[in-house]
Amino acid sequence: MGTPQHPVTLLESFSPYGSRKVTVEYDGLVTAAYLHDDTAAISATWIANHRPAPQATDQARLDAGRAPLMPAARTKHPGGRPPLRADTLQALWFEEGDGVAILESGRPLAVIAGWSDMDRGMPGYSSDVIGQTPFGWSLDDAMEGLAPRLERSRAYWRWRQSANGWSQFQQALLGHLQPRLGPGGHYWDASAGKQPLTGVTERPTSARRPYTVLSTVGMSAQRMPVVEQVLDDPSGYARIELAVATTLPSAQVARVFLWLATYPWHAVTWFGPGHSVRWYHEPATFPLGGGVPGAEAVLLLDSPGSLDGPEPPDLSGFAFGGDPVRWLWIIPISERDRQLAKDRGSSALVSRLATQHRSWIVGP
Repeated sequence: MGTPQHPVTLLESFSPYGSRKVTVEYDGLVTAAYLHDDTAAISATWIANHRPAPQATDQARLDAGRAPLMPAARTKHPGGRPPLRADTLQALWFEEGDGVAILESGRPLAVIAGWSDMDRGMPGYSSDVIGQTPFGWSLDDAMEGLAPRLERSRAYWRWRQSANGWSQFQQALLGHLQPRLGPGGHYWDASAGKQPLTGVTERPTSARRPYTVLSTVGMSAQRMPVVEQVLDDPSGYARIELAVATTLPSAQVARVFLWLATYPWHAVTWFGPGHSVRWYHEPATFPLGGGVPGAEAVLLLDSPGSLDGPEPPDLSGFAFGGDPVRWLWIIPISERDRQLAKDRGSSALVSRLATQHRSWIVGP
């Protein structure tokens, strides 16, 4: 029959971006998967019973903080199934890094998606579940939507791990910027060799442009997390690059990308037009502080032309993974500005900045 024992970890895997961890645990009676952030489990799914199923949920196991035995009417294996073997289990992370599939001998056994959330009553999906329960939803019922997602994830990581994938992407994006911004100057690594790989390309001043443009290279190589949870059609917003126009020293300004270029994947969030982000450190260390006294945050705009300054360059026209890439321009703002955007929307802040004749070009 089996008796409860101290849970054994059959699988532990960290997302490629280091922001999530999945564990598969077995306690002699039940196997379950848990998705963790830095501090706690944020979602979970029951995977299998290993003894005959009860007729109803075992409240005592729940009260003890244990994964429950799935009731007989809700599992494909009411008699229980043999314990899973650790050497047959593998994690397949979503491109965004916020969700994961557990594969058994290459076949989907369970999925905890980015939108799975225990606090909202949305557990993960399991291949042994029938219907919807508080501890897991049927994976079979969800595969129409999830199967293409898992195939894209497989293909994405194959590309990511290929010998030439990154350099081909890099060259394509740099080639896209060349006719729009002119020849490149310096190039900096913004990710310290960790995923997601990102760089910063400098396009110095020229006869036709009295300011330098710095742009990220690589943010659009992977979709951002969360976008699909807040937008019905995320395709036009899922991939971005960031840019800043400036007359300040490039090496100083480029430091802002060490903070922002990998932020969405490490913080499991997204950047969109009108979003604002507060500098994480002392205001005196803010890299763009020389452009706007008192600045300690940034506003991200895809159409900064409503602010003072010449017509911004059009960087549109690049696509990756079937999605258009959107460039968001960085505008330094004060904390008071950020609160205004938070309370009344970014359009109210843009109107205020325009009234103050603020330029979208960062300079002294």
